[in-house]
Amino acid sequence: MNGLMLQKQLLISSLIEHADRHHGDTEIVSRRVEGDIHRYTFRDCHRRARQVANALVSLGVRASDRIGTLAWNGYRHMELYYGISGMGAVMHTINPRLHVDQIAYIADHAEDQYLFFDLTFLPLVKAIAGRCRTIRAFIAMTDRAHLPQDSGIANLLCYEDLVEGHSPDYTWPDFDEDTACTLCYTSGTTGNPKGVLYSHRSSLLHTFAAAMPDALNCSARDVILPVVPMFHVNAWGLPYVACMVGAKLVFPGPGLDGQSLYELLEAEQVTFAAGVPTVWQGLLTHLEQGGLTFSSMRRTVIGGAACPPAVLRKFQDGYGVEVLHAWGMTELSPLGTVGAMKARHHGMSPEERHAVQARQGRAVFGVDMKILGGDGQELPWDGVTSGDLLVRGPWVVRNYFRNDGGNPLRIDADAHGWFPTGDIATIDADGFMQITDRSKDVIKSGGEWISSIEIEHIASSHPAIACAACIAAKHPKWDERPLLLAVKKPDAQVTGEELLAFFEGKIAKWWTPDAVVFVDAVPLGATGKVLKNQLREQFQDYLLAS
Repeated sequence: MNGLMLQKQLLISSLIEHADRHHGDTEIVSRRVEGDIHRYTFRDCHRRARQVANALVSLGVRASDRIGTLAWNGYRHMELYYGISGMGAVMHTINPRLHVDQIAYIADHAEDQYLFFDLTFLPLVKAIAGRCRTIRAFIAMTDRAHLPQDSGIANLLCYEDLVEGHSPDYTWPDFDEDTACTLCYTSGTTGNPKGVLYSHRSSLLHTFAAAMPDALNCSARDVILPVVPMFHVNAWGLPYVACMVGAKLVFPGPGLDGQSLYELLEAEQVTFAAGVPTVWQGLLTHLEQGGLTFSSMRRTVIGGAACPPAVLRKFQDGYGVEVLHAWGMTELSPLGTVGAMKARHHGMSPEERHAVQARQGRAVFGVDMKILGGDGQELPWDGVTSGDLLVRGPWVVRNYFRNDGGNPLRIDADAHGWFPTGDIATIDADGFMQITDRSKDVIKSGGEWISSIEIEHIASSHPAIACAACIAAKHPKWDERPLLLAVKKPDAQVTGEELLAFFEGKIAKWWTPDAVVFVDAVPLGATGKVLKNQLREQFQDYLLAS
């Protein structure tokens, strides 16, 4: 017997319709590439998204066609989020921080029909224009006054001309909720990037889960600033969440430095912001140097990489900003866990709470997790035993786009599919998961595992260290030993011996790195993560040669 409830497809267009109908006068504020601040409302955004849809129809875009973007966080990008997916095409956000060869590969692999771009990325577009076989035209996301007169791109269109040249009279089509809506590619640190194709259903369910109190805890009373880029897993879903709950949105555009972010946070009275640790380190440095404080910000979600404990403590103890440590992947749309406290944690000491918050958090509803040992058996949730982390859920990838690399899932005896994340993790009795390493980064010394992440956190908490990376270096006796690569803060002084002495009493003695190498910088990938593969290639024989 079936239930007797109305059937309504879960579609991206329903989010912007809801925002228009129930929160139409709520603002969307954007720092534009042109340099000024732009303001309009959800109602304006919905109107222009419908104009975008009509414009795409006039360009011959059909259902399921992929449409690429190379753009910062801003209102025009928001219009594309809804105009492209709402009409039934596929929004393909491209990470401009990737190598130009990877960008050309991704656009070709996706068979993008058109590419929208912010003027910042004109040099990138010029570099790939002659290499992309399927792109029919490039659309500069600006007005006629700012359109380059001699761009060197033959098939260049103007975004504002395109949008304003079409009517907002458009009815969002109704179609199957399993239809693809957006396409994101992995960062491609090993091999070519792989495409993850989200459906309308998976994205709507992810939005419901992300907005919940024990997840990102968003409401119409919030002012949300997504620092995480809209080209990085849909800004962790925040452009969708804001429409669902009616929160004011503030977009930073290309201004991601500490001063620019602080100006927006204060001017727009932001209550909630989301970003990766490297961005927040820059903001905290700006606050410390200027003797500044926050007047409105109450919480931040930090993900994309493990949050250094020093950053967590500065936000909470120094500025009264609650830190939500989160974990996810492109393959998870991206949200998997959030470090929201349970009731029993509120009676803990600050040190005990910080220890819990340093973990990546517990699974949001919809995501299931387990850890496996080398024999494939499930391991206990004791907060100590570590193993391979697997996940499943309605917004977890089943196959990569075009079946690249085959089906990534592991299938249990009961035919349930689990996605192997490539992370090594523990899970405690309360369900709080902690990443101890990536499987490719874990250091195997004398048959025992050493967590490079734990070593990095301790090193980064030293007052003289700006950032640190720990890698496995070859060793004649132990096979591998930890080698610490550290970047000093400006004008700071510390020796390798002093830094190694800082580890005493904080970790097992045999975990202590064998050596320290001070470097000017560590290489970062397209999503702000340290490229340890490059460091291993450069320093893997360091201990053998020393």
